[in-house]
Amino acid sequence: MAVAAGAVNVLYAGSLVNVMERGVGPAFEKATGEQFRGYAGGSKLLANQIRAKLRAADVFVSANPAVNEGLMGAANGNRIAWYVSFAESPLVIGCSPRSRFAARFKSRPWYQVLEEPGIRIGRTDPTLDPKGALTLKLMQSAETFYRMPGLSHRVLGSPENAAQVFPEEALVGRLQSGQLDCGFFYSTETSDAGIPAVKLPAGITPKAVYTIAILDDAPDRKAADDFAGYLLGADGRRILSEHGLSIQALKLVGNPAGVPRSVRVLLQ
Repeated sequence: MAVAAGAVNVLYAGSLVNVMERGVGPAFEKATGEQFRGYAGGSKLLANQIRAKLRAADVFVSANPAVNEGLMGAANGNRIAWYVSFAESPLVIGCSPRSRFAARFKSRPWYQVLEEPGIRIGRTDPTLDPKGALTLKLMQSAETFYRMPGLSHRVLGSPENAAQVFPEEALVGRLQSGQLDCGFFYSTETSDAGIPAVKLPAGITPKAVYTIAILDDAPDRKAADDFAGYLLGADGRRILSEHGLSIQALKLVGNPAGVPRSVRVLLQ
């Protein structure tokens, strides 16, 4: 990926496209005069590309803390030294209002509707995106919760089922265009896009945990520091909340010595 001069280049979880491109990015540019350049994708896929040095960037925003662990330490190329978790978003089922199955989600249990013949379900790749992995976890938990052995396979098929698995950044668009009847999303995505959503039982609902890290070889360290401070500061957190994210107390993991002052003051 080409790195724009004088700009912060951010690799971010695909579930944050609207948040970043219409919310945080423009607001950051207005507040600082620095440019925002974003690239969305599955968090694990992006982390793999960062580790292999296939993508250059200043900042990485992930939807799963475990993904960051794979970028820390000598064995992983020392790509980041720390990360901060800042928000959460639970998994929900987003429904197309144009789907013939839409009304059924209002009158029948969600897991029964997902077993209906002909229903078109969308989800992300569990090997490349945390949301895809959480979808599998949800359905496996639902088997026990509802005492329905085999439910996960009946709904999802194989984990890599090509009829259901799509890139994270394309899933919302596919639902909105009528290519899907429903899909597994984070609540921030359905809230942002105005997609009707089915909330799932709290006891089995997994959540995205969003984190931010500055890459150790960030081309524009100042812009990276400024962006991290803005995202985690009062204005950034307000925008995140407006886009349906549940704001959490900041939590630092890793070496505090490498944390920029713009972030350090927010952790105190």
